[in-house]
Amino acid sequence: MKRAFCLLATLAVAVPLSFQAAAQEGTLKKIKDGGSISIGHRDASVPFSYYDDKQQPVGYAMDLCHRIVDAVKSELKMQKLDVKYQLVTSANRIPLMANGTIDLECGSTTNNLDRQKQVWFTITHFVTANRWVAKRSAKIGKLDDLKGKTIVSTAGTTNIKQITEINGQKNLGMNIISANGHPEAFQMVETGRAVAFVMDDILLYSLVAQSRNPGEYAISTEATSVEPYGIMLRKDDATFKKAVDAAMVNIYKSGQINGIYEKWFLKAIPPRGLNLNIPMTDQFKRVVANPTDSGDPASYK
Repeated sequence: MKRAFCLLATLAVAVPLSFQAAAQEGTLKKIKDGGSISIGHRDASVPFSYYDDKQQPVGYAMDLCHRIVDAVKSELKMQKLDVKYQLVTSANRIPLMANGTIDLECGSTTNNLDRQKQVWFTITHFVTANRWVAKRSAKIGKLDDLKGKTIVSTAGTTNIKQITEINGQKNLGMNIISANGHPEAFQMVETGRAVAFVMDDILLYSLVAQSRNPGEYAISTEATSVEPYGIMLRKDDATFKKAVDAAMVNIYKSGQINGIYEKWFLKAIPPRGLNLNIPMTDQFKRVVANPTDSGDPASYK
């Protein structure tokens, strides 16, 4: 499988006519005619989608996407299918999907009802929760402890939207600042520019594990929401979604998911040999047994 790297993502607000036509004709036809599929990936969403020491995108979501690509290649009866990689961010991933730049977005993107108005998602591939990390010395044990404090979250995420809404509803008076990426947000807590970083707990665990002094940090037991992750695809393309969903269901029903999950959550991962040691939760086991693409948090409780 040839891999062409495209590392500069351009945030395009308007949808070009050529991409509109491609969307109307369908993603499968676009892939067949062009001989390639474009995968959007992240640079630091460990262990879902990130760069290894060779600057190649790797991760749990990437492995799932590669299997989807193989299924699409088989569906289209293509002898060769080139994979193009496009770096995306929390802020530009949805516009780049909507305008046809990427065909699959393979990272740590929350599937929710609001986003489903703009894009679609395939079967949920992980279930996490929205929590915060702070230094143990700050003694931030519950949400009320954040009252009047400066906190940070990543721009373009559901997390920053949710904590902003909670701030208003509970009149907490928090100063909420945004960061361009997860590492930058965590660094703000490291350096004292923010007392806490609000994000999906799985991403917080990986950032703490990679930090210089993991014992200095505590992740909240209190959660503000349930976050189901899904691989993103274009809205209103039922034929492509059917093919992608079938590939995901096959991964679950065949048992392949167990080896893929173990590789990224229970074993040492590149480039530093980090082991997150996070067993599969009961919530996700239920998804594997009964695959769903629901964006409703209540479906996962």
